[in-house]
Amino acid sequence: MQIDPSEIIAGYRQGYFLMDNGNGLGWYSSHHRAIMPIDDRFRFPKSLRRSLNQNRFTTAINRDFLGVVDGCAHRESTWISDELKAIYQMLYRAGWAYSFETWQGDQLAGGILGLATGGAFIGESMFFNISEGSKVAMVMLVNHLRSQQFTLFDVQIMNPHLQRFGAYTISETEYQQRLQAAVQLQRNFQPCS
Repeated sequence: MQIDPSEIIAGYRQGYFLMDNGNGLGWYSSHHRAIMPIDDRFRFPKSLRRSLNQNRFTTAINRDFLGVVDGCAHRESTWISDELKAIYQMLYRAGWAYSFETWQGDQLAGGILGLATGGAFIGESMFFNISEGSKVAMVMLVNHLRSQQFTLFDVQIMNPHLQRFGAYTISETEYQQRLQAAVQLQRNFQPCS
């Protein structure tokens, strides 16, 4: 069966996201959607300032997309199945999926996997190989989304790690309003070089 990337993106644009719960791939939603603020409500642990000030990491977009997908999936318990990996790769080739990466020299330190549609960035997962690699990626990704004038950073489901950065939950009604406004915008995640 051939999957059309635009059909997958249409599901995300309606507020759904894909996961494999162990019984196969399916569409999910949340009554309380977690949002990462892009405005001045975004914060990060003070302990991270040293790494940011020392410029220990450089950032890149899609330098190693497959490495980020594999890093996000490489867990004891993962919802990123081989089928979902293939869908992310298809969305990447179609220009919808991105990896926002931190590097230390030639080593992939961490990254965030997500989808961009209009002015919405939908964060799917994150990982690190080097301590603070994913945390620095989060700070730099928020700066990047600001510079590209995105209006929504959807992180789907709240967890304590995201909460440390200022993530908060909103109702399904508010989420739908914000999502529909964001997807109507003309934004480019990856700046033209």
